[in-house]
Amino acid sequence: MIKQYKTLIDLFEDQKQSQGIIRFISGEKDEHTLTFEQFWQETLLFLGALQSKGIKPNDELIILTTSNKRFLLSFWASILGGIIPVPVAPGISDEHKSKLFHVAEHLNHPSLITDNDTLERLTKFVKNRNISDSKSLLTSHCITADNSQLKGIVLQRNPNDIAFIQYSSGSTTVPKGIVLSHKNITSNIYSIAKKLNFTKHDSVLSWMPLTHDMGLIGNHISLLGAGLSHSIMDTNLFIRRPLLWLKKASEYKATILSSPNFGYKHYLKQFEKSQNILLDLSCVRLVINGAEPISSSICNQFINALRPYGLNQDTMFPVYGLAEATLGVTFPALNKKYSTISLKRYSVSAGEAVIPSQPNEDTITFVKVGEALGNCEFRLTDLNDKAVPENVIGHIQIRGDNVTSKIYNDPKTSKEMFTSDQWLKTGDYGFKIGNELVITGRLKEIIIINGQNYYPHDIEEIITQGKKLELGMVAACRASDSVDQTDQLIIFFLHRKDLSSAVNIINHIRSVIGKILGIEIKYVIPNKTIPKTTSGKIQRLKLAQEYSEGKFDQIIDDLKNATKNFNNKSDSFETDTVLDDLISITSKYSEGIEINADDNLFEVGISSLTLTEIMLEIEEEYPRMISIDDLFENPTLRQLSNYLNSQK
Repeated sequence: MIKQYKTLIDLFEDQKQSQGIIRFISGEKDEHTLTFEQFWQETLLFLGALQSKGIKPNDELIILTTSNKRFLLSFWASILGGIIPVPVAPGISDEHKSKLFHVAEHLNHPSLITDNDTLERLTKFVKNRNISDSKSLLTSHCITADNSQLKGIVLQRNPNDIAFIQYSSGSTTVPKGIVLSHKNITSNIYSIAKKLNFTKHDSVLSWMPLTHDMGLIGNHISLLGAGLSHSIMDTNLFIRRPLLWLKKASEYKATILSSPNFGYKHYLKQFEKSQNILLDLSCVRLVINGAEPISSSICNQFINALRPYGLNQDTMFPVYGLAEATLGVTFPALNKKYSTISLKRYSVSAGEAVIPSQPNEDTITFVKVGEALGNCEFRLTDLNDKAVPENVIGHIQIRGDNVTSKIYNDPKTSKEMFTSDQWLKTGDYGFKIGNELVITGRLKEIIIINGQNYYPHDIEEIITQGKKLELGMVAACRASDSVDQTDQLIIFFLHRKDLSSAVNIINHIRSVIGKILGIEIKYVIPNKTIPKTTSGKIQRLKLAQEYSEGKFDQIIDDLKNATKNFNNKSDSFETDTVLDDLISITSKYSEGIEINADDNLFEVGISSLTLTEIMLEIEEEYPRMISIDDLFENPTLRQLSNYLNSQK
């Protein structure tokens, strides 16, 4: 029976006696299982360790660990002790490492719980980059050991007390700390459980990171609250071995799966290259798709590819939510094929009525994301916060028990987030058709040219239809003309080769956008990286800001005279067979990017997905000789080659 709890403490205490289990999957044959009762007891011991370190109620605890079990023990120990957990994704880039210290500066009395390997890398990062650690996170306020023989003391909390702080990705500014109360969370998971019609027969298998609301709240807290068993796969394991996701789902008869678009795409990429796959997905009743703009083409590809293995075509379940709403805002009806709507491109401007049409080159296809959950409501407004009619594009605003009340330690931003009648401004555009919501784009990212709205994800999809580039390798951004302040379209694409080799791609992009949309692109700029958040969202605003600051001026000037190659390096002299192997492997996966022997693999612009694919094949080619940790210590192919040669 689904209950609505007042606090997360009530939830955990009530469910500790249920029959559910949590399965932690770290490898194909590396699994660890805890009953809810065992998990409760270990959490109490973990709380005892935190309290023995002097961490008090309302102190903040930053959780930065690669271990899912340790993350959850840290999280729940904090909840039970009135400590405020602050999840932060480990990440591998300098930007991700910097986020930790930005967050710490924003907190009052933070401590850090991490593991020894992560601490070592952070210490090197601080030293090499001369980063300020004014909060002494890495010294006096850092916890790496958590052994305790004494159980901690559970402290009761009120529904409106802070449960935890969810920090945004922070693309161009310091990340903002979204405050989630116990009431916010318990209200939202109750509505989600009711909408998804949880039963005792349900089980979930997730690879989503626990630092993301979809992973932590959607795939753990909501299931714990319903007394349901669930399996949590290491995110890096999924990235390295995506096929294992559905293999384990088949093995454990999972009924609910979830992922953003890029996860389904990543799985399909490996699935298409594989043979003799044995799966039984007939138990799956829901394949939840959310956390980023939903591509109908990827939805179709995934369902069609897995249909021969028993996956029902009605299982795809596109949803809409945001961290400020705890997790969920709208869900579609169960047991129905997901629905799309195609609109004339000239009818997708704010304040205009949409014009449905049959899909063609002059239309944009959007996925319907359902009706408002029971704890929440939405409205669509104009710039003056006045409601717009059905089928008219407006600003999406929400309110409800699941909606945050503030940004941590930031009263100015907290006030700006709400209308005068206390609706939260999501920053998203959309329209209502019947009782269903359709998301059309982000307010800050929409590009207005000649009075017409253009959506970055639509432009990117058009560009990638030619197969020269894939989704995630191109970003459409808005820039402002310095003279007349009109919007300009800037296209970035992932490219590591010399500038002369980019000319054909640039011409292709200009041609296809001119043909289909009939608009001019100000600049098409090759870039070594397409920055993304840890959850895989393209940071278009960051690129736009860097453009406005002049970061790409030299590249633009060089492109004007790009009549010959600009290769700065050559590996033709290399005779090391191991190095040749490594170059061959990286070339196979890093399409569109030239990686030389002395390039730092973390800085050449390849995604974390691609990087782990490369690493996996290197491990297969040189078994038991190298691990992912060795890559951090030897980030160039030449260094890796030297390391492998030393292991022979």
